[in-house]
Order: sequence, then structure tokens, then C-alpha cells
Amino acid sequence: MKELSFDVVVLGAGGAGVGAALAARAEGATVAIVERLDRSGGILNQCIHDGFGLHRYKEALTGPEFAARLNTEAKLGSDPGLTLLTGRFVRDIDPEARRLILVSESGLEAVTCKALVYAAGARERPFGSLLIPGDRVSGIFTAGVAQRLVNLDNRLPGTRALILGSGDIGLIMARRLTLEGIEVRAVLERLPYPGGLERNLAQCLHDFDIPLLLSTTVAEVRGKGRLEEVVTVQVDENHNPIKGTERSFAVDTLVLSVGLVPSTTPVMDLVTVDPRSRGVVVDAIMGTNRDWVFAAGNCTVIYDLVDYVTDEGIVAGRSAARFARGEPRPERLPIVRGRDVGVMNPSLWCPGQDLTLFLRPARPFAKARWVVRQGEGSSAAIIRETKAEILTPGEMERLKIPAAKLDPSKPLTVEVVPDA
Repeated sequence: MKELSFDVVVLGAGGAGVGAALAARAEGATVAIVERLDRSGGILNQCIHDGFGLHRYKEALTGPEFAARLNTEAKLGSDPGLTLLTGRFVRDIDPEARRLILVSESGLEAVTCKALVYAAGARERPFGSLLIPGDRVSGIFTAGVAQRLVNLDNRLPGTRALILGSGDIGLIMARRLTLEGIEVRAVLERLPYPGGLERNLAQCLHDFDIPLLLSTTVAEVRGKGRLEEVVTVQVDENHNPIKGTERSFAVDTLVLSVGLVPSTTPVMDLVTVDPRSRGVVVDAIMGTNRDWVFAAGNCTVIYDLVDYVTDEGIVAGRSAARFARGEPRPERLPIVRGRDVGVMNPSLWCPGQDLTLFLRPARPFAKARWVVRQGEGSSAAIIRETKAEILTPGEMERLKIPAAKLDPSKPLTVEVVPDA
């Protein structure tokens, strides 16, 4: 079995992984990126729409363009201190030896490291998890699979489609299928509000007159071999079907955009996973509960911008490289999740380190503020707050707090405060 050794090993070559490798190399570490696909970029390679890079590169790039720009920045393929191992799967991780066993077409490899960055991204929820009754038919795709078929394989999934779920990839696929000549009858959302970014609602649905049916879900799928009919139903505030609101759509394609789940299977027994978000729990420097393991990207929480994913990867890579050369990990203190906080990352902060919070509200607000307080009760002081504006779960907020404002003797709390 081939033996390899590096200062830092990064699992995943998407935005977070390449960002981590870039930062670790800048700190002088030898780095290997392990990727299951045959090239770097991850999901970016099939996202041919623009809108990537607005924060990092100050211009609108397609997914492949963003990946290529990041690869160039990291000198991927030209830096002898940065090795890309593609077509590899992780078979085992030995936490005591800090040793990974990789499987590829060429056999087994053992890779040891001083620090590990886990950046494996997320997976789509499949149709089977929805427990929708009906016939066993073809023509049902997750949004990511449909996107790959159209954008990479040049194949159309069908002729008439419904899309279940109004997350960003569902909205983007509604537009993409329409541009390819497929009739998108509607986008369904079981919640009473859309799940994607406002700009995607405007550019992908409103601009193409595609209906968005809120508080609506799929009740049944019908067909002989291939999907022929989808029955929808409206739901109440508890997501229970409302009798008499059924509606039939004659379609041959159902695209599912029903959420992403952080991909944590390879590290479930290695690090702490949040039972709520199902992502890896990290602190302000992207460290996990195991001192030599760091994590970044959609394996922690689901982000809405690859720019944020890459930024977090850079923090993780820098931290991993510093740990690999012998710097101790800082103290970790919990962040209290206050009222109406849906998503919060990180879950812990580190005294002496700047803190960047990524937040989503638990529900929509017509006007509300994000507030960060330190202290307890009436003596708690506001150390960061946003202006009052519309808050929705589809829009992620990024709050930066300098280390000088954080007092390690006082608890830190984040909450949503509705505007009176």
C-alpha cells in the first residue's frame, strides 16, 4: 500500500476545500486535497449560471469560472507543495495515527497528516425521504441531478415539469429548464414563504411568468413506467393537507429541490455533529471538538453564497496549518442561540479571535434586527446589531465582530428582535 504524508490534508475540492488549501499553503504547509470526482470544483462545475464571485472577485462569474479563478489563485497543478488526489474515496480515518485510508481505481493509499480540513459539502434530500405515495415511476429527479443532465450531459429530463421546493437551486432550474424549451408548470413550496434569494425569485420566476404556489406540496405521483401526473394539495400551518384543494398536473418530470443536508457520514464518529443542523460543529477558527480536525463549507451549515464558503475554507486552512506547525488551539466558549434564530454558525467563539457569524432567522419578519449581546439580563450590552429590515430564512446574514469587542468573562447571545 502506498504511503503519503502531508502537513495538512483537505477532504473535498470545492470552494471550501480549495480555499482551505490556498490558505494552508500560504502558511507554509504541505497540502493534499482529496477529491472523489475526477477534477476540482465540486458542484461549481455544473452551475453555469452567473452570480458567483460578487463578494470575493467583485464580478459576476459562472460556477466553472469561479472554480477556475480559485484554482489559479491557489496555483493548483503548478505548486509542488499542493497535491490534488482525484478519484479517491475515504475508507477509514484512524484518529490516533491521524491516518486516512483512501480507495481508488489504482488501489489503497495511506495518507498521514498533522491536521485535517473536512470540506465535503452537502447532499440533496432524495424522493424516498418525502414519503409521497403513488406509482413507482421514472421522471423524478433531484435538482442537482437535473442540473447535471442539462448542463454537463446535454440531455433534457423531460418536456413538462413541476418543481417541488423554492430553494435557490429549484428556482435556478425552473429558469434553466424553461430556457431549454421545457414547460415548467409551477414551482411548489409547502411553506407559506419562498426559500430562495429574492434575486432568484425575480430573475428565475417573475421574469419568466412561472407560478409559485405557496403552502402547496405533492400529494401523489401517477404513471405507468414514466411519470404522467402529479397531484398537488394545499397544506395548513401545520403542513397537513387541506381536503378539497387537490389539483392535477399532466407532467412527465418532477424536480425536487427539497433541501440540502450537510455531508458528514465519513466523520460522524470523529467529530461532534449538531443534531439540529446535522452539520459539523465548529468554532470561530473552524475547529471541531477534535484538536487536529477542522471543517468548513456546507458540511457545517448550508450557505447561500460560494464566496462565504470559500472564506470559511480559508479560515479553516489557515488554522489547520498553524496547528500543524505546533500552535495551540485557542479556548472555546459557547454562543447562546436566542429567540427566532434558525441557523447559526459557528456555535462557539474564541477569545482573542475575530468572530464572523452566519445567520438565518427561524421564520420571516417584515422588519427586524439581528442583535448580539454580551452579559446577562438587563445588564447585557449590545455589541453588534443590524438595521431593521426584512428577514427571511432564504437570506443569510453575515455579521463581523472584532476580537476587541468580545469579553471572555461574559456570555454571548444572538437573537432576532422584531421592530415595534
